Amino acid sequence: MTKKLLFLTLTMMSMTAVEAQNLMTPELLWKLARVSAMGISKDGKNLVYKVSTPSVEENKSDSKYYSVPVNGGNAIEVADYKVLVKDKNVSSDGKFLVYDEEVKIDKVLGKDFYPELEKSNVQIYNGLDYRHWDTWNTGKFNHVFFKENKEGAVGTDLLKGEMFDSPQKPFGGDEDYAWAPDGKSIVYVAKKKSGTDYAISTNTDIYQYDIATGKTINRTEGNLGYDTNPAFSPSGDLTWLQMKRDGYEADKNDLVVSFKGMNINLTSGWDGSVDHFKWSADGKKVCFIAAVDGTKQLFEVNFPGLTKIAVTVKQITNGDFDVADIVDFSGSNIIVTRTDMNHAAELFAYDLKKNIWKQLTNVNKNTYDSLALSKTERRYVTTSDGKKMLVWVILPPNFDPNKKYPTLLYCQGGPQSPLTQFYSFRWNFQLMAANGYIVVAPNRRGMNGHGVEWNEEISKDWGGQVIKDYLSAIDDVSKEKYVDKSRLGCVGASFGGYSVFYLAGMHNNRFKTFISHDGVYNLQSMYGTTEEVFFNNWEHGGPYWDKSNVAAQKAYNEFNPINMVDKWNTPILIVQGGNDFRVPIGQGQEAFQAAQLRGIKSRLLYFPEENHWVTKPQNAIVWQREFFKWLKETL
Repeated sequence: MTKKLLFLTLTMMSMTAVEAQNLMTPELLWKLARVSAMGISKDGKNLVYKVSTPSVEENKSDSKYYSVPVNGGNAIEVADYKVLVKDKNVSSDGKFLVYDEEVKIDKVLGKDFYPELEKSNVQIYNGLDYRHWDTWNTGKFNHVFFKENKEGAVGTDLLKGEMFDSPQKPFGGDEDYAWAPDGKSIVYVAKKKSGTDYAISTNTDIYQYDIATGKTINRTEGNLGYDTNPAFSPSGDLTWLQMKRDGYEADKNDLVVSFKGMNINLTSGWDGSVDHFKWSADGKKVCFIAAVDGTKQLFEVNFPGLTKIAVTVKQITNGDFDVADIVDFSGSNIIVTRTDMNHAAELFAYDLKKNIWKQLTNVNKNTYDSLALSKTERRYVTTSDGKKMLVWVILPPNFDPNKKYPTLLYCQGGPQSPLTQFYSFRWNFQLMAANGYIVVAPNRRGMNGHGVEWNEEISKDWGGQVIKDYLSAIDDVSKEKYVDKSRLGCVGASFGGYSVFYLAGMHNNRFKTFISHDGVYNLQSMYGTTEEVFFNNWEHGGPYWDKSNVAAQKAYNEFNPINMVDKWNTPILIVQGGNDFRVPIGQGQEAFQAAQLRGIKSRLLYFPEENHWVTKPQNAIVWQREFFKWLKETL
């Protein structure tokens, strides 16, 4: 080969490599297809799934359905997935259908009380729960019904006109109810409280309705916390997830089986919290998902019944990825949804005998094949109290350790949600890294996956050890020569947004810029306007007016960001959803107004129709563009 030909060949290879190494952009992120499983076909041979593709131009998503062999192979588009997949809402004998719909029960609107004033738009409330998440209570409730499985049949309301919700608001669906295997009864989840009692409690129960008699019994009456996700074992034993303490939404979630008159807690002795579960076909074990060391993995627990065989929890997968959902566990393969920080959800099969993975869907392959991917690294940092803390460090594509990079401390929300290998379409680490930022994401105090004690140490201590954990993480990573310590930023949403507001008042000039999305700024006004009051009661110890409550007074004074705003000295972008009733609009307004009146460079990014999240494609693109625009201006 001549030198000239060699030069041309190398040049073309280089150009091809560059073309293949695109970087993630907001626009590309919102072109990615999103995969979700619909179920296994009735013959057990195929996996049926949905692919939703966002359209920024039309500001909505379109969906198509596909079928792929459970052992792997080519996918084919299907016109009607309901024909292929067994309907869990049809009784085993095929006679009845269970479903849910919203019913108007309570008088709330002005015209409910004064029919002649039908144009009035007043709303009248005698208790709390007057709004939830992003929706005002207009007197309508979700109710479970059943009817004969034929056209024109009339449904029977299992809740008999009661002013309670099932499925639970705001996110409950048909996972909140299920047929008993014999088709003679239906179980459903409900929190049978209303008004103010509803807003201060997490005490949901599982009720069982008898089709023949119309009678309902409470299957979990003795438990005071959440009882959710009812399902039945192959032998017909009711199984569910249980939290013990009323008012604590992030309590340890245990797997409970009702067997021969006894409730058996299969995970009581295990130091973790169950996310989602499926029984094996033979009824000998249960597979479940749980956070562990910065990921979500598959676990299994044996079911010994009333024998003296020990209950043993075993982790069965491991790696830097998240198992997000269990689709099927009917044989030696478990079919799941899987993500990592570089890849959106896809469907995989895991072979229990061979311990190997097989990818069943790959809908975004062409996009990812053309991208230069970021690198995620585990780093273990010693905290100020001598504990070992996992910190995810996400490095830009084509990372060069000899260069210096601006670096972002990412503050996770929750506060008890785990920071794992999730793939977010808003807080997307891949996109942040593609824009040239190192991301430091600590598994700080309050995250499950590191033992129950670690998870619980954040409650009533929002401004305490967890804030020190953040600083330990960023200070440790900042020791690396590739971190530009003069260009550090801090970003986060919800509790992460609270963390941003709090750090802004005590960071000792570490950070050059802040971004807070739907963050808690004033704990007192938050208590007076948020909808799930039980959350604040648990996290802060009670109401701010209880002067005798030492924990509460510490929270509302020492741990309240509003009391530190006089020390703010750094540019801050504040993002707020107008329909966010969890962290209401006043939180963002108060913070922005304070920053402006103090002469601090600040910007308010207000989404009138978004809630605690950003869900509409065009709004999401604006969010991403403004996020990186702010960083370019200030970092």
